[in-house]
Amino acid sequence: MALPSSSSLQNLLCFILFIAVVAASSIPQTAAVTPGDCTAESGSCVNRSKALPLKITAIIAILTTSVIGVCSPLFSRSVPALRPDQNLFVVVKAFASGIILATGFMHVLPDSFDMLTSPCLKKNPWHKFPFSGFVAMFSAIITLMVDSMATSLYSKKMSTGKPVVIPASSDESSGNGVGGGHGDSESRFQFHGGHHHFNAGGPKEDEEAGAAVGSSQLLRYRVVAMVLELGIVVHSVVIGLSLGASNNICTIKGLVAALCFHQMFEGMGLGGCILQAEYKWLKKAVMAFFFSVTTPAGIALGIGLSTTYKDNSPVALITVGLLNACSSGLLIYMALVDLLAAEFMGPKLQGSIRLQVKCYAAVLLGAGGMSLMAKWA
Repeated sequence: MALPSSSSLQNLLCFILFIAVVAASSIPQTAAVTPGDCTAESGSCVNRSKALPLKITAIIAILTTSVIGVCSPLFSRSVPALRPDQNLFVVVKAFASGIILATGFMHVLPDSFDMLTSPCLKKNPWHKFPFSGFVAMFSAIITLMVDSMATSLYSKKMSTGKPVVIPASSDESSGNGVGGGHGDSESRFQFHGGHHHFNAGGPKEDEEAGAAVGSSQLLRYRVVAMVLELGIVVHSVVIGLSLGASNNICTIKGLVAALCFHQMFEGMGLGGCILQAEYKWLKKAVMAFFFSVTTPAGIALGIGLSTTYKDNSPVALITVGLLNACSSGLLIYMALVDLLAAEFMGPKLQGSIRLQVKCYAAVLLGAGGMSLMAKWA
C-alpha cells in the first residue's frame, strides 16, 4: 500500500537526523568561550589514549546488538511461537515497550534537565524556567499532530475512492493476518486496482467493512513504525556523540554495557512495529539500517570532534539538552499511546485477562530493568 504519510515521515526522519548532525558539528566552534571549570573533563579516569580502544569496541558491540535486536523480530515469522498473532510476540513487544517508556522517562528526560540546569549556563533564562519539560510537552503534542494528521490524510485519500493495494506477505497466504495479531478476518480482504476481492465468502458489506478495518490498522502500524524510528534515531545520535566525545574511561565502560542492553531491546520493540507494518523488504532493511548505525555513527562523529568538543560548553549543553527533551517527549508519547495503550485496549488483550497480566508483568520488567540501567548510564 503506497502511503503518502510514510514518504513524508521518511523525509522528516532524514531532515531531523541532518539537523542533529549539523547542530552537533557546530558545537566546537563556540566551545572555547566557556569559562573556568566548565571547559573539560578532569580526574584520574580521563585518559584519551585508553578511551579510544574502548570507543572502537563500543562501536562494534553496539552495532552488533542493534542489528540483532531490530532484525530478530523481522525473522520471527519462521518461528511459529514468535509470529505476530501469537501470545509470546505480544508479551515480548510489551517488554520492549516498557524499555522504550523507561528510556524516555529515566534516561533522556533527566539528562535534558541536568544539561539545561547546569551551572555552566546563565541563570537567566535557563535556571528560571523548566525548558526540558516544556519542550518535551510540545514534542509529545507535535507527535500527536503528525500521528493524527498522517492518518487523516490517508483516510481522506481512501474515501475519494482511489485504489489502494495491500501487499500480501508470505504469511498472509497461510492466514496470519495483515497486521499480525488481529486474526484471519483481516487477511481475507485485499484491494486490487480498485476492485474488491473476497477470499473466504460472505456478504459484500462484511467484505468492505473488514477491508476498511484491515487497511486502517495497517496504516496505524506504518505511522507508528516511522514516528517511533524518528524519536529513536534522534536520541541515538545524541547519546552516541556524547560517548564518542568523552575521554572518561570509567564512564565509557558502564555506558557501553548499558547501551548494548538498551539498543538490543529497544530494537526489538522497533523491529516488532516494522514487522507489523508489512513493509516490503527494501524498506524494512532501510529502517533497520538507520536504527543500527545511528549510535555507532554518533560515536564516530564524537571521536572526530573529541579534540574540540566540550560537553560542558553552553552551546553543547543547550543543543543536546533541547534535542534530548524533544526526543523524550516523542518516546514517551509513542510508548504510552501508540504501543501500550493501543495494545492493551485492542481486542486481543481485552479478550484475555491472563494475557493482560502477563503483558503488564513484561512492561514492568522492561521498564524496571531499563530504569536500573540509569545507575550506570
